[in-house]
Amino acid sequence: MAEGLLRHLYGDRYIARSAGVDPREVEPLAVEVMAERGIDISKQRSKSSKELWRTAFDVVAKIRDFDSEPCPLFPSGRWRAFIPLKDPLTVEDPEERRRAISAARDDLERWIVEIFGEEGFRREDS
Repeated sequence: MAEGLLRHLYGDRYIARSAGVDPREVEPLAVEVMAERGIDISKQRSKSSKELWRTAFDVVAKIRDFDSEPCPLFPSGRWRAFIPLKDPLTVEDPEERRRAISAARDDLERWIVEIFGEEGFRREDS
């Protein structure tokens, strides 16, 4: 979702790539929830962090759930940004899962605007 949001909001300024330790199919509910914002992520594919390991990045944004996910350390990246986010896919009930995915989308959107917004990338330590 973060990749889709960044492309939608600031695709004219940033090239977004996303990867994880354990790539999985794009969650159908995430596709629906993003479509509510007019963002199509149905063609995105989950990539392994190994695929992007040697890629040089200006910014490495980490989005992770400390309770359930390991997080790779990328050697490249001039700056790092981080948001702790509970994984909405751990929610069992379908209605609750949809609400959790919507909440995660909204949290990600606020964070992306704050970090990458109008004035460009803002380091969290500045």
